[in-house]
Amino acid sequence: MQHEPNAQNVVETYHLLTGIVTPRPIAWVTTISASGIVNLAPFSFFNVFGANPPVVVFSPTLRRDGTKKDTLLNLEATGEFVVHSSVASLAEAVNLSSKEVPPDESEVELAGLHAIPSLKVKPPRIAEAPTAMECRVLQIIPTGTGSIAGNLVIGEVVMIHAADDVLDGAGRIDPRKLQTVARLGGDFWCRTTDLFEQKRP
Repeated sequence: MQHEPNAQNVVETYHLLTGIVTPRPIAWVTTISASGIVNLAPFSFFNVFGANPPVVVFSPTLRRDGTKKDTLLNLEATGEFVVHSSVASLAEAVNLSSKEVPPDESEVELAGLHAIPSLKVKPPRIAEAPTAMECRVLQIIPTGTGSIAGNLVIGEVVMIHAADDVLDGAGRIDPRKLQTVARLGGDFWCRTTDLFEQKRP
């Protein structure tokens, strides 16, 4: 099979990309609107991009009708967000928070979660999440227009929170304790429980 994106349906291209680039970590992001409504949504176009300064990136794509999602609108209005780890114990809540709800409703309540204040930014943290990174937007780069076009959000991490019970003896994150989940293609997800180690050469 060969697929030339410029000559094909964008949805088919999307499904191929998300089937090939796996597993994708999930940024579980809180933002806040200008009117104070907390938005919570998962994004699997996500990664860390440096440590000096600490930078994370993620992409809230446009909806299939080409309109902006609430997360992107909030980022443009306020310039702040919080990224939480998506973990196995909260996988159902992460999935539920992807539901499209009216802008004046919050996915936090929909998922039965609790918001707690952040220290450096206005969007709150999710109390149930074992980690959170408070961030300020450095840049938003639209990469296209129309259905499923990307918007590269570059954010500087200004505060990191991690629950003691996901740390190892050296104070670092223990992946065996954190137990993140990731996105595959379609409706498939995976757990990071099948681990193996390789020492750096």
